[in-house]
Amino acid sequence: MLAYDEQQIHAVEKGHPNRQVALLIHGWSSSWYAMSPLLDLLSQRFRAIAIDLPGYGISPPLSGRASIPAYADVLANFVERVTDGPVVLVGHSMGGMTSLTMALRYPALVERMVLIGPTISGRLSTHINMLVSPINMLERFGLGSLIVSTVERAMVGITDRLMRPASFAERSVITEQDYARLRADARRPGQGKVRAECFFAMRENDLRGQLGQIDTPSLVVWGAEDNTVPLRDAGVVADEWPAADLRIVPKAGHWPHFETPETVRRQIAAFLGLPMFSNALHAPIEDDDLMLTREVARFLAHSDIGDGLNVPQRTRLAAQFRQRKYPSGSHIVSADEAGNELYIVQSGSVEIWSEPDEPGHEGMSAHRVATLRPGQMTGELAMLDQGVRSADLLAGPEGATVLSLSRDRLLGLCEDDAVLGSRLLWNIAVAMAKRVRFILWQLDRASQRPGK
Repeated sequence: MLAYDEQQIHAVEKGHPNRQVALLIHGWSSSWYAMSPLLDLLSQRFRAIAIDLPGYGISPPLSGRASIPAYADVLANFVERVTDGPVVLVGHSMGGMTSLTMALRYPALVERMVLIGPTISGRLSTHINMLVSPINMLERFGLGSLIVSTVERAMVGITDRLMRPASFAERSVITEQDYARLRADARRPGQGKVRAECFFAMRENDLRGQLGQIDTPSLVVWGAEDNTVPLRDAGVVADEWPAADLRIVPKAGHWPHFETPETVRRQIAAFLGLPMFSNALHAPIEDDDLMLTREVARFLAHSDIGDGLNVPQRTRLAAQFRQRKYPSGSHIVSADEAGNELYIVQSGSVEIWSEPDEPGHEGMSAHRVATLRPGQMTGELAMLDQGVRSADLLAGPEGATVLSLSRDRLLGLCEDDAVLGSRLLWNIAVAMAKRVRFILWQLDRASQRPGK
């Protein structure tokens, strides 16, 4: 339990204590556990802190009435105490509304946001309003809260059956263990008053008309079958905040990070520049790896495929490359091998040898076709069509450091970040077109020489 300005906040923390903070903020009638599927992923790169908002979980309530601006103020104070730099906010439902309110009130504190089914208008679905509004009216008062608590304990099976369609998709794959824990948080004794206050606080904090003021890079994920925060709020995001990266997830309701966890993790990993594939999904990222990602992101700005990419996009792309170093004259890849990777020269040089009997030695059948310098790309044709390679790649006289991007990672990037994936494919095509034009120019020049 952490105490700041007399307000205690319970938090669950994972990751390196000296890293940038990723603050995970749960929604209405929840606790830190509502964000638990993302803790391992975020702890790879961040100091991930999942909190119990005041009045929820085991955090004591605010001294005054709960409201979204009050939560934003408390969390801004919390952030100021736990770190000396801007943070990444990851908010679900009401936690998404709180994150947006923080970005509006304290933009300097927020570097990026991931919002999952965020409340925008504050007006929940008709299903929720019909079931919950009468209960919340009772829970605002002590005796009513006692009545609700008693009745719900006696009718827990009925309320669960009524609430499940409002919260989860028909094809949801949430586990029974997770479902039981989330429902237990929603029924936690003694929290009827804060639940009622927050239900009406969301309505009072309608963010429509304000989203256009937010410059913070943001990923917004919504379940296609969300019957708690309706998709009409996603429409507000699309209309008012075109800079946000809005994703609609099939077969998910209001809890896509529990219902379609791999899809959501991949999208978040792509947005935050984390490894995206299952064999590395929860592997910790060392400080050296973070520094390398930043170095590669800077380098990509001057490469064949970095044109028109902003810093977050280059960082996401950099996280998908693998750096390899080769001594002078060594093989990077051989002709007639099936292609699965493209390569970008980062330092040194790479020589392309055609039909080499003795690679690296000029002869009757072996000749050097070209020498690639830093920033140049090769291997993209075989990678794209998975055909065999037509030449050997050798490290030049000074050796070579190359960045490799596999076909699987390229396809995954296109699926998880369509904007970046499309731009990347466009840049690859442009680089290929420039190379073909140069080759055609060389052939034309050769044909004009005397004796040809």
